[in-house]
Amino acid sequence: MGLADCLFLYAILVIWAMLIMNLILTIAGHRYYLKSLKNAIPDVLQTYPFVSVLVPSHNEQKVIGKTLQALLNFEYPHDRYEIIVVNDNSSDNSAAILADIQKKNPERMLKIINTDNKTGGKGKSNALNIGFGASVGEYISIYDADNTPEKKALRHLVHTLQNDDSLGAVIGKFRTRNRDVNLLTRFINIETLTFQWMAQAGRWQIFKLCTIPGTNFIMRRDIVERIGGWDIHAIAEDTEISFRIYQMGYKIKYLPSAVTWEQEPQTIPVWVKQRTRWAKGNFYVLIKNVRLLLSREKQIIKFDVIYFLSIYILFLSAILISDICFFLGALNLLHLNLEGSSIILWALAYVTFVLSVSVTLINEKGESGPDNIFLVMIMYFIYSQLWLVVAVMGLYGYAKDLIGRKELEWYKTERF
Repeated sequence: MGLADCLFLYAILVIWAMLIMNLILTIAGHRYYLKSLKNAIPDVLQTYPFVSVLVPSHNEQKVIGKTLQALLNFEYPHDRYEIIVVNDNSSDNSAAILADIQKKNPERMLKIINTDNKTGGKGKSNALNIGFGASVGEYISIYDADNTPEKKALRHLVHTLQNDDSLGAVIGKFRTRNRDVNLLTRFINIETLTFQWMAQAGRWQIFKLCTIPGTNFIMRRDIVERIGGWDIHAIAEDTEISFRIYQMGYKIKYLPSAVTWEQEPQTIPVWVKQRTRWAKGNFYVLIKNVRLLLSREKQIIKFDVIYFLSIYILFLSAILISDICFFLGALNLLHLNLEGSSIILWALAYVTFVLSVSVTLINEKGESGPDNIFLVMIMYFIYSQLWLVVAVMGLYGYAKDLIGRKELEWYKTERF
């Protein structure tokens, strides 16, 4: 067996390992979802701890008004939560919009913090630290500026966290608000359901591990104080803080009944920019925490390190090798001894992919129709391949910023 065959075999084995792992997580997530339906959250809580809801915002005039109105409409006593919007170095009309909403709701605990390029403008982590410094809540909840959470979301998050001392944070589910705009948003909707919330459910069911998604979650104030706030060097501040919560001995639970709706990118360039930022941020978190593999403590955390290592190193390299072999083979520049078997393995991999995604869609009302199943069938060839592009760009961006010691700044996702 030559070098090319060995590399191709490596690619096939890694791809299959990832597909099987994802299928296992999907099945486990399905079990957890069915179990969660039986655990009803009471309409009235025994106690209502004071909550500070932080909203980091940068040039969000198109969406911030709707987001703030949704937060004001929470089914939670109005005197038991405050909303702190950090309008961070915005150059649009956000300040005027926020001031108008504040003026119309004088009875509500609504704080608006406007920063400039001296006091802010250094990214989401820094904005969250500014908001946290002005907060007084026993619990801290975070929502992105493009979110419209359902009215019961905060109550469900609070109830779950206050009834389990082993939990450091509780995360909810986010759905695609603009799913029907075009083909891209339909793909994003399926990706969100499958590879984000169902994977989270599976990881919780098996390992009691979840990663904070950046929005629609709640955590204990004393945890933020003990870890010194958010890492201002982290682009993926949500994933980074998750690992520090793990290391404190706390769990992060996934709660599918706490739902928020968010706006997703509607054009390829905006999507590529957003996902490249995510990939770059996750490379930072991976490099920062890879040392945990050698630690004798916190054994369960090693799964998440291996999980991210598998996705961003092993799986990325396997996809690259597989695509290169396919491209060279199509040009008749490469001949593999495993070529005949590879067709069968590829077909089985494709069926496994479609099956695992379809299992997810049947759990969500209105998502398991024939139109979505067809999208899943073509998603493997189109949308999934785009992930390879953003992962490579993210790795390049991380290396470039590391070498150049670039200061962190806001990565603005264009709103529509």
